[in-house]
Amino acid sequence: MTTPEWTLIALAAWTLLILMFGIGTRRLHLIFSGEAAFTSFPGDTAHGGTAYRRAVRAHANCVENLPVYAAIVLVAETARLQPPHMDMLALAFILCRIVQSSIHVLLPETNSTVAIRFTFFSAQVIAMIWMMTSMASLGLARAG
Repeated sequence: MTTPEWTLIALAAWTLLILMFGIGTRRLHLIFSGEAAFTSFPGDTAHGGTAYRRAVRAHANCVENLPVYAAIVLVAETARLQPPHMDMLALAFILCRIVQSSIHVLLPETNSTVAIRFTFFSAQVIAMIWMMTSMASLGLARAG
């Protein structure tokens, strides 16, 4: 497997870890302790403490970015487009995602933590745009 494929698997695993440990353990504890019913967690209603809500948002953010990143990686692999910096960009993407999510889950929301999270999110967007433009450039060079 290529580095971008490994980072795609890592993103899926990270998304599941946040779900299981940031959300699932809290919900299961509340259900099995009798403090909540299975129906106590409607998706359209804010519930739980601030740390729980941050974990829910961190998970949702991973889910929102997973298909975008997957599309980039899968097109690169199926078209056999491996621009020079693809591995480095893939590693930067996943490291920035892990840092961003960790800050989101572990630290309270302040202007500083939100700014740091946004910086790591921006780095991910830049990495994905760089990947796509490099792939497009390589694909066009091959075609012409």
